[in-house]
Amino acid sequence: MQNPRSFLKLYLVAGTQDCNHLSGTPEQNLLSVLEQALAAGITCFQLREKGKNAIQDKARIEQLAVQCRDLCRHYQVPFFIDDNIEMALALGADGVHIGQKDMPVEEAADLCRGKLMLGLSNNTWAEIEKNRNNPDLSYFAIGPIFSTQSKEQPNPTVGIDTVRAIREKGFDRPLVAIGGIKADAADTIRAAGADGIAVITAITHASDIGEAVRSLLPQA
Repeated sequence: MQNPRSFLKLYLVAGTQDCNHLSGTPEQNLLSVLEQALAAGITCFQLREKGKNAIQDKARIEQLAVQCRDLCRHYQVPFFIDDNIEMALALGADGVHIGQKDMPVEEAADLCRGKLMLGLSNNTWAEIEKNRNNPDLSYFAIGPIFSTQSKEQPNPTVGIDTVRAIREKGFDRPLVAIGGIKADAADTIRAAGADGIAVITAITHASDIGEAVRSLLPQA
């Protein structure tokens, strides 16, 4: 399996609910955004089909997931599914991402071990510390860094200083920052110690997706 540090540089998280400002079908909208983002250089993608405006039909979601998986394979970018280990295993995804309330980490680890990479959302140092030595976790997400409208009930914002503080506590596992991140803060967040950034709106709502991706990637 890939080294997470290499693919966390720019991690797109999205579902059709994040692209409903566009004029096509929900599936067409997301797939168009994804292909443009992949072509421009995102390093990982997570399908997160959640919320009141998301597709609810399981068969449609699975079909969409297959199309997303195939696009990611074409561009050789890891494909994650949010909070659905069964689907991730069935469709041959590269990994699954879970939140603190989705299922116990130990249960997820048992299901994923040797088959799927596993990412975990965190909002506090206490949550990270609890699992910091768990070898089954591929990476840790911390956020929201800034306020975000992409989740219906977001956790309290943590700010860039939290990323720095986590590293100062000696935490050396792969770490990705998420939540309200825009291009003007991307390099500062990486400099604070994050291996990369995860974004939703900064790409899905961009008028020029290619330019948005390039501005979010590490600036040499």
